[in-house]
Amino acid sequence: MKQILLTVLCCCFSTFLFAQTKAPVAPAVPNITVKGIIIDSANNKPMGYVTVALQDAATKAPVKSTLAKDDGSFELKAPEGKTYQLVAVFIGYATKTIPVKLTNNTFNAGRILLSASSKQLKEVTVTAVRPVMKQEVDRLSYDVTADPESKSITALDMIRKVPLLSVDGNDAIKLRGNDNYKILINGKESAMMAKNPSDVLKSMPAANIEKIEVITTPPAKYDAEGLAGIINIITKKNADQGYNVSINTGYNSVYGERGNVNLTLKQGKFGFSGYAGYNYRPLRTSSFENMTTFFKPQSTDPQSTLSQTGTRGNTGKNLYGSGELSYEVDTLNLITGMFDFYHGKSNQHNYQVTTQRDSADAVTQFYRLFNNGTGEFKGSDVGLNYQLGFKKNKEQLLTVSYKYNYNNNLQTSEATKGNDFSGEGVPKDYRQYNNSGSKQHAFQLDYIQPSKILTVEAGGKATLRNNYSQFNTDVKSDVDNEYHADTAQVNNFTYKQNIYGVYNSYSVKLTKWAFKGGMRLEHTTVNADFAVGKPTVNQSYDNFVPSVSVQRSLKSSSLTLGFTQRIQRPGIYQLNPYTDQSNPQYRNVGNPNLRAAVTNNFELGYSNFAKGSINLSTNYSFANNTVQNLASVDTAGVTTTTYANVGSNKNWGFDLNVNYPITKKLNVNINAELLFVWLKGYYNGSLFSNSGNQGHIFTYTSYKFDGGYRAGLNIGYDSRYVLLQGKDNYFFFSSISGTKTMFKEKATLSVNVNNPFKKFNKLDFYTKGDGFETYTANNNFYRTINVSLSYKFGRLNSSIKKNQRGINNDDTSSGSRN
Repeated sequence: MKQILLTVLCCCFSTFLFAQTKAPVAPAVPNITVKGIIIDSANNKPMGYVTVALQDAATKAPVKSTLAKDDGSFELKAPEGKTYQLVAVFIGYATKTIPVKLTNNTFNAGRILLSASSKQLKEVTVTAVRPVMKQEVDRLSYDVTADPESKSITALDMIRKVPLLSVDGNDAIKLRGNDNYKILINGKESAMMAKNPSDVLKSMPAANIEKIEVITTPPAKYDAEGLAGIINIITKKNADQGYNVSINTGYNSVYGERGNVNLTLKQGKFGFSGYAGYNYRPLRTSSFENMTTFFKPQSTDPQSTLSQTGTRGNTGKNLYGSGELSYEVDTLNLITGMFDFYHGKSNQHNYQVTTQRDSADAVTQFYRLFNNGTGEFKGSDVGLNYQLGFKKNKEQLLTVSYKYNYNNNLQTSEATKGNDFSGEGVPKDYRQYNNSGSKQHAFQLDYIQPSKILTVEAGGKATLRNNYSQFNTDVKSDVDNEYHADTAQVNNFTYKQNIYGVYNSYSVKLTKWAFKGGMRLEHTTVNADFAVGKPTVNQSYDNFVPSVSVQRSLKSSSLTLGFTQRIQRPGIYQLNPYTDQSNPQYRNVGNPNLRAAVTNNFELGYSNFAKGSINLSTNYSFANNTVQNLASVDTAGVTTTTYANVGSNKNWGFDLNVNYPITKKLNVNINAELLFVWLKGYYNGSLFSNSGNQGHIFTYTSYKFDGGYRAGLNIGYDSRYVLLQGKDNYFFFSSISGTKTMFKEKATLSVNVNNPFKKFNKLDFYTKGDGFETYTANNNFYRTINVSLSYKFGRLNSSIKKNQRGINNDDTSSGSRN
């Protein structure tokens, strides 16, 4: 508050001086003009709302001050006749002081780079409140480093606080209520996020992250996949001359122990930044139940019921890492390389009791089943980029990129029934094997030519992807008591998909307006084949994808308007024809005949940063032929869930995010969303339709005590989500956190308790189809206690350069429920 007050006083004082020059007793004194653009040295992006002040160079007295705009630009005017210096100040960054050298009463400071710093600001007492949220023309950014809770919670818990994002009861991430989106790490697809991003984010401390971008109107340079948009997680890269190390270790009462290390170093023209971590999950067992009611034909009278109760337990470990290397050949040539890896192993132990009864409540089938399984997921990325700058304009860039991506998911299981079984149709002992994954090569060329007002971008990309699945099921024979292959469940599936895209986009920045528009053309070919039987799948289609974003900047607020089309292109987990029979009564299978779907998105937003931040937005989207998750029952009473292009859906949503400093020590954050959903589609000759509203609200309150202590309280609610054949769970969420910084903020001790009043959370699902209704309930662990300790050390001086363009493999679906 003292710094803000001083900013106002500086502005008033300079206005007073200017008024004196216009007194009738003296002639007017001409003004000088000072301008420039504030840039974050870590990511080479503009910084808005930085305090910029002109000082008298001799007395250090402030003369004029302002806040930089959203695009980092600023302009100051002051009376000539003095020697001035320019000072740029932002909380968490080192103060920058530049001598003002006039040419024709004008000084253009150009790009002013600010570097992160933990030192106290001494040069000037003018400060600005660092906003947690920032609205750009096509995205919202959440500054994780400005959130004090980032030191005490995991990356997944931080996701809950980001506007437009939510986390459901199964820890699945949603963007505007939709789980068809793409997660990028530093603007690139990562193998770590290929299978289950929640697992990685649970084991990663939020302190690893610099900011999270939610791109709801992705520009043309991004691949067109992801119906709801893109989540771009930008990790910390305090990449300066020297080295910096951060070590984090912790223990979670449910998810086990974890460790993480961040390393940044630079020596001459070489630089490296990266992180690695691990997580060990101890065995935890929880219960579940399933109940399916079968109806008589053309009737609502029950014909029979199938009930299951049981327990599930799993244990495992995860290893992950990421790194980026750079070599500055000279001021115009930059070479960078990157790598990611993820390796996860798990063991599952399931036990269930199945009972089937007829309409008279007589038991017609009973058996117990013991199912033990293993899982191993591997993923890795390797990339190389070359960036060429131009002498006339160093922001004019040509980038050539290559990236190889590999992920593999190996699943095995063995099911054995108990001896006390009865009735017809009891499954025999069996074991299953499925090895699926993807190998991908991507080549990309990008060109950007910026100017003061207009920026032009163009480029092209070729993605060559080979998805595969090898699977078999062996059944134990009653004759020789040996396992024999089930020929109907043995095959080798390949799915080759090539995508060729070109794009062109234009950005215009005026004083109060910003425009961004572009077009992307993608051509896709698909060739799918089976080693044994089944027809091949051949597809070829084109997509023209426009995107338009407009932003109007006001004094301390802005309005945004956007439109784009997005593509839902199925991934291997939706395409895989392997039938998962780990529960023989409830099976899951993919559909290799799925096709891409296109959605249309419109949005309107308002942001205000006068004190804290407020963001309001509304959005509308519609699509046909979307991929939906559907269930059906066969004559033996087995429920099979698969995917199909059947959905016609419309969504109208409202979002609210408030981050408000009530006092200098007390801060409140509110993240809320309300969606109206309409779904309709034909499946197996029947019309299904569903509609309703869904949403969430989470509030976060933090208080800073003296002596390096901070406490936080979080409370939230997530409603049921509307599905084509039913609805899923709702839940309440609460957490308490506390942190203590020590040793001049080099060490941080954190304690976080999630849902302290409830050990388990019952998540229930309802599904209704032709002739059946299913109720499923899972009792998941809910109360968690997390303790962590982090320590950082090192010395850094100058920034590592990174490519401003690179490959974004953001064009495949994650294979989620919707």
